[in-house]
Amino acid sequence: MYTNAVPILVVRLIIKNAKNQVLMLRRAGSAHATGFWCLPGGKVDYCDTVEESAVRELQEETSLVCNSLRFLFYQDSLPPEPGGMHCINLYFECAVSGTVVLNNESSEFAWISRQDIDEYEIVFRNDLALLRYWKENGDVLPGKG
Repeated sequence: MYTNAVPILVVRLIIKNAKNQVLMLRRAGSAHATGFWCLPGGKVDYCDTVEESAVRELQEETSLVCNSLRFLFYQDSLPPEPGGMHCINLYFECAVSGTVVLNNESSEFAWISRQDIDEYEIVFRNDLALLRYWKENGDVLPGKG
């Protein structure tokens, strides 16, 4: 239960590969959503800018280096139950270099396309964000608006 009555800022990174697939991480060893999939990212640390937090989270979780960062949109993630965590997710598109090497927060990674999204149990409303991202970028499956 969260006694803090203010929303928590979270950065989420949409990273595409050459096949136009997006990087997803399977959470491990966490109090929240272990075994489920999410975009790389995490909480904005006190005294860090949002951009600094995005770059840091990316490097910590994947060992990838951020070459460019572009803000896309925000998304409220209201608590699923009274007293739960209320997050404001800030989504960025990020160009990277390097090779994915996971830290202990993730058990595996996958590159997924719009067609694959239903095969993954995605948390923190990241699935809705990806659908919005793909729709705004013209990648929509017939009948999936």
